[in-house]
Amino acid sequence: MTHTGSTGERGLGISSPEELAASSQEEMTSFDEIYDQPDPRDFFRVLGRWNYQTPQHAQGVFRRMAAARARTAHTAGPVTVLDICCSYGINAALLNHNLTLEDLYAHYASPQAAALTTAELIEWDRAYYAAHRRPEAARVIGLDIAANAIDYALAVGLLDEGFAENLEVAPPTAALRRAAQPTRLITITGGASFLSPRTFQPLLAAAHRQVWVVAFVLRTGSYQPIAEGLTPHGLITEKAAAPTYPQRRFTSAHEQRHAVHAVIAAGEDPRGKETDGYFHTAVHLSRPTKDTTAFPLDTLLLDV
Repeated sequence: MTHTGSTGERGLGISSPEELAASSQEEMTSFDEIYDQPDPRDFFRVLGRWNYQTPQHAQGVFRRMAAARARTAHTAGPVTVLDICCSYGINAALLNHNLTLEDLYAHYASPQAAALTTAELIEWDRAYYAAHRRPEAARVIGLDIAANAIDYALAVGLLDEGFAENLEVAPPTAALRRAAQPTRLITITGGASFLSPRTFQPLLAAAHRQVWVVAFVLRTGSYQPIAEGLTPHGLITEKAAAPTYPQRRFTSAHEQRHAVHAVIAAGEDPRGKETDGYFHTAVHLSRPTKDTTAFPLDTLLLDV
């Protein structure tokens, strides 16, 4: 693992982490139309074509980190997790239920799901998730700018609380600040490249105790600005050099070429990863220094 520092940008005329991230975003295929539908069927249908898989990689990692966080925070009950860019509650579904991402793809692509109205799907999903609920389920708060996605995740019981707010442009509401108070773990599997410290700082300030922040970050950008923004809150950021995790297949040769160039510009090696046709992510974990020795990052990434 490495501590987040200079990304060594070179090539592409990019001179800062912010410019690198912005350039990468511009060259990526947009899936904006699927993120704020009344239900997640289009999300799974479209992203399934490109083998989107980050939440599945995150499932075990988030479970181990939630368990470790409960031990470090001396929490009697389940920890409170705040999932940023939570979409339709997919991370909450995998964290708290005996289900895999493949199960969800099959569920939402089934003929039965296709035949339902959104209201009927919500009733079906409420029973589906209740039947697979884990006894040690964490309390999950969701944050996303997509109001329809938040409403769905609340309606089917994936989120305990949900907030359709954009902290990049406005401070959190009083209700979100109150909800964030017991947070012990913040999770992100998508959207880190669109965020800045503005999203994290008010949430950390609202929390009653120090929070761990774990993010799966595309290797085409830089997490450095966020990591630096977490430092005043007593959090040191570690980046796992390995493993990296496939995110999804590239949609075009153009998207792949730009990703390979951006990864090289960030000082990383794309061989066997982006060169093989997939975006890859790396795990970044921010937490107090004392916790880095009690729970080494490497052990939290592996099933043991």
